[in-house]
Amino acid sequence: MLKSAKTVVLLAAMSGVLLLLGAWLDGGGSNTFLTLMLGVSVAMNLGSYYFSDRIAIRMARAQPMDEAHFPDVYATVRMLAERAGEPMPRLYLSPSPQLNAFATGRNPANAAVCINQGLYDALTPEELEGVIGHELQHVYNRDILIGSVAAMIGTAITYLAFMLRWIPLFGSDEDGPNPLAAIAMSIIAPIVALIIQASITRSRESLADHTGAELTGKPLALASALRKLEAASNDPGQLRRGGTPAETNGAMQHLFIAAPFGGRAAAKLFSTHPPIPERVAALEHQARRMGQLGPRPDERWG
Repeated sequence: MLKSAKTVVLLAAMSGVLLLLGAWLDGGGSNTFLTLMLGVSVAMNLGSYYFSDRIAIRMARAQPMDEAHFPDVYATVRMLAERAGEPMPRLYLSPSPQLNAFATGRNPANAAVCINQGLYDALTPEELEGVIGHELQHVYNRDILIGSVAAMIGTAITYLAFMLRWIPLFGSDEDGPNPLAAIAMSIIAPIVALIIQASITRSRESLADHTGAELTGKPLALASALRKLEAASNDPGQLRRGGTPAETNGAMQHLFIAAPFGGRAAAKLFSTHPPIPERVAALEHQARRMGQLGPRPDERWG
């Protein structure tokens, strides 16, 4: 699929930036800095990846969802998991009044889906099914692993870029990088890595929308849910309602189906999610292809 291929290209681009920085610091030598920093970032992010479900659930202040009180959620998740041929994930409820949800876990056998109380209260059963389908596909598409790899490379790039700033003070090797170029690279490389990492996240969100709608067979239900999330994000009263540490932590924004508190990056390049109107339009296009929606008015006379 095009979106999966795009992810591979973006990860390769991040790897290229990492290798370039390592080569600069080692002056074409043994790549000691590259190996060291890659090792440090692997260790940091491997721990984060392995314990991602526990960390996220704790920060969301979530508790296990009781099937006796939420039989509808359990029935929906069980149906979709069986349809996908995957294990049933653990289900959690966060007390947050915000309209949001997330999935986490290193693989389908260790997955968890967390739904905010605010989302559960606001959505219809079909809309909730659309959101759950999206979140399950994040697990089935191995997005937690992909995000961890991107974070690992991004961390290594940031560390190496920081080291580049010391070259003008201590670099006396004539064969080494130009000090001014090193300073420029130390500033530019982390920004490039951040842009690529955000692009990977946006691509995986779009893929989860598409494959989630395929799993449920109801792209318009997810589109309707996203419209409600967009409306809530533009409601000043809703924005003032308190969230959880998971929602206020910028590093965890990418986990949620929509940026918490309607957060928007200063530029689309740095945004972790595609704009909701674009996501809704893509889902409506998918619905047309599935014969669930008629052509747009401008297509009827084209």
